[in-house]
Amino acid sequence: MEYVGKSQALSSAGLAAAAQSLGVKAPEIWALVAVETSGCGMLPDRRPQILYERHIFSRLTGGQYDDGDISDPTPGGYGPSGAPQYDRLARAVALDRESALKSTSWGLGQVMGENYASSGFGSVDDMVAAMVDSEDAQLATVCQFILHNKLDNYLQVHDWTSFASKYNGPSYAKNSYDSKLRGEYGKYSVGALPDLDVRAAQLYLTFAGYHPGGVDGLMGSRTTAAVNDFQQDQGLSVTGIVDDDLVAAIYAVATAQPAAASGASAG
Repeated sequence: MEYVGKSQALSSAGLAAAAQSLGVKAPEIWALVAVETSGCGMLPDRRPQILYERHIFSRLTGGQYDDGDISDPTPGGYGPSGAPQYDRLARAVALDRESALKSTSWGLGQVMGENYASSGFGSVDDMVAAMVDSEDAQLATVCQFILHNKLDNYLQVHDWTSFASKYNGPSYAKNSYDSKLRGEYGKYSVGALPDLDVRAAQLYLTFAGYHPGGVDGLMGSRTTAAVNDFQQDQGLSVTGIVDDDLVAAIYAVATAQPAAASGASAG
């Protein structure tokens, strides 16, 4: 399937590098990705989370393909989230591939393809290649975009309104983007942070067709049941315990089978 790569989950090294580059701690990172993608940058079919934006495609192509659906000067008309966004992207790619990729937001932080240069890439194709590779690369892209646009100071002092207006655009208030950031930060700054081993297991279990109940890094009953089912199916000791070896085993199974399109979101 196109847009499927290594599809690797966020690692502790990737999270630490992001926090260090922005001069923040983990709660600020989790707040941002929770608002943008419910905390997960991949779909169950192993493709990155995306949102195709018809008004950007219209602008980049001079309106020559305006049809009120795939191309239109007015924002909106997004359609269902998840895999259906790739159907919209495919229709735009058939008209103008580069503009279509630039008109799509990608990964954990939903960085627009047209921002590839300010995100540290030589082309939009290079950016897309990174998006399909790993959530570490997705998060690093977010950091480069934030640093390029000098938004890190807003994150450091928790000026959510200023950050929201620059990162999300002028419609941030309509979407309550700043309030959502503030709320998520409050939750993560006092509560449990996602366990990255558990979160990776959840993501890879989702890829493999199991149902851990989300990708939140919390070891709930549905995740435990999915781990047990996987261990039983693979002839492993059924412990319900997640460790590095189990995560590697789930990833090997998940990536050995062909990726299948799904309309559900992993987040």
